[in-house]
Amino acid sequence: MAFGLLISVLWLVLCRHLSSEWSINEQYSYGWFVPFFAAYLFWLRWEDRPGKWESAGKSESVNSKRESLTPDLRSPTSLFLLSTFAFLLLALLLPIRLFEVGNPDWRPLGWLHAAIVVALTFWIIWRTGGASWVRHFAFPVAFILIAVPWISAVETPIIQGLMRVVAAIATETLGLFGIPAQLEGSVIRINSGVVGVNEACSGVRSLQTSLMIGLLFGELKRLSVPRRIALLGAAVAIAFVANCARGFFLVWIAATRGLSAVDQWHDMAGYAILLAVFAGTMGIAALLSRKGKRPKLEDGDQKSQISETSDFRPLTASFRIPISVFLVCLLWLVIVEASVEGWYRLHERNLEAETPWTVQWPTAAPGFRLPEIDDGVQRTLRFDTGSEAFWMLADQSASFTSPRRGTSCVGYFFRWNPGGSSVVRARAHRPDICLPDAGWEKLVDLGITEYAPHKNLKLPFRRATFRKQNGRAVAHTFFALQEDRRRPSEARPDLELTDGTQPDWSLVGRAQVVRNGVRNLGQQVLEIVLVSGEDIGAAEADRQFSQLLPQIIIPASPPKSGS
Repeated sequence: MAFGLLISVLWLVLCRHLSSEWSINEQYSYGWFVPFFAAYLFWLRWEDRPGKWESAGKSESVNSKRESLTPDLRSPTSLFLLSTFAFLLLALLLPIRLFEVGNPDWRPLGWLHAAIVVALTFWIIWRTGGASWVRHFAFPVAFILIAVPWISAVETPIIQGLMRVVAAIATETLGLFGIPAQLEGSVIRINSGVVGVNEACSGVRSLQTSLMIGLLFGELKRLSVPRRIALLGAAVAIAFVANCARGFFLVWIAATRGLSAVDQWHDMAGYAILLAVFAGTMGIAALLSRKGKRPKLEDGDQKSQISETSDFRPLTASFRIPISVFLVCLLWLVIVEASVEGWYRLHERNLEAETPWTVQWPTAAPGFRLPEIDDGVQRTLRFDTGSEAFWMLADQSASFTSPRRGTSCVGYFFRWNPGGSSVVRARAHRPDICLPDAGWEKLVDLGITEYAPHKNLKLPFRRATFRKQNGRAVAHTFFALQEDRRRPSEARPDLELTDGTQPDWSLVGRAQVVRNGVRNLGQQVLEIVLVSGEDIGAAEADRQFSQLLPQIIIPASPPKSGS
């Protein structure tokens, strides 16, 4: 009972931490299935665990033949060293949890946390059934690692490489079908326009899912290691070929039916890839299983074979984990979670709730449209909900580079729910960061102005003016960030960013967030950019924005509290 309870607590805390990435990032949405698959695989392994059918006498006779060939990992020295290492890992959970709550989107922490939980699970299994049990249950325990998000240093080059490869293959295939296409990086230019192979179409999602499916079927069929590697390679190959076919199909749709038709087939083509990977991998696993299938044994013969091939030895009372140790470990896990929560609550005393609001874009405005947010922006910001809108404030036609007078408006709204991401994510999408990267030069920073779009609601907006380099277009920007709860008088040096600089993602910066007890209690960002072919002046921009703001900001129900 204590054995299962301790493991359950360890894994529940880990899965709760990883679930934020599974919920926000569609690339890792398959992670929700992994814990259930791991539990099922563990149960299957439990049914034929070493020593299940062995009597004490038979175990001794069988293992006496193997004792000289098997290292004795149950010596007092091994017991002391491995148990000490396990207790050190338990102690390490406290700083890890402190950093996770303040930096829930820091992926190396997820790998470190998962490695500790897997290692502690192996230690408990070893103390329960010995080395043979560790080998027997190794796969289902380590299976959770397939759901841990890749660190950016690994993920980004893979995504970018897949984008270029898929775009190149699609372009060459279009030429074989007589459709003219020109490759520009990961963008394909065709007669009807430009089709970009973004991160969603790169195939990384199907690649990661294929790894999970290949590992799953290899374990279900109990294939040998070489056959599992072959199955894994086949699953990845199916995913790659299917995604290249998907890329070609979508570009072909754009070339023959127009760019607007791509959206109708985009998701369906993605689901077709998953179906192809699942069905293809299952078929190959069945084929490999038949080729390596052993003659079926009767129940008695199966028990005998398991006994003869197992190095299971009954555990002595001194080797099993005492119930007192289990209770101490459980108590420590409770202390860790209580201490982490207490640390952040200590820094959140006397917080005031802000007036809740949300955005309603003017869908009836001239030229209104909702562009799709770039995948790179989504991956960087990790918002829970977000939208980008474009519309005209006047009847005249105007664009970002048009010299004709008229005002166009671009709006961004992003919402981060409590606990899902680091507080600095909301500060990574600001005009002073994004516009210079897009070729805009900052002219003047007008500071912070407070606006009152509705009764009992006042919002401070930071204003700035930019000019398009090598052009006459001028952009007046208004940026507001609101936290659900805050202490107005509290100094927050960790959030005061120098103009034009990104938030501090370094270890020192993240440690400072933890030291100051700062975590995401819920926050949202509204950014409005008024663009005109000629400078309308700060006063006119302020007038237009003041009239616009009450139309797009509406009251909202109070957000749910969370940690």
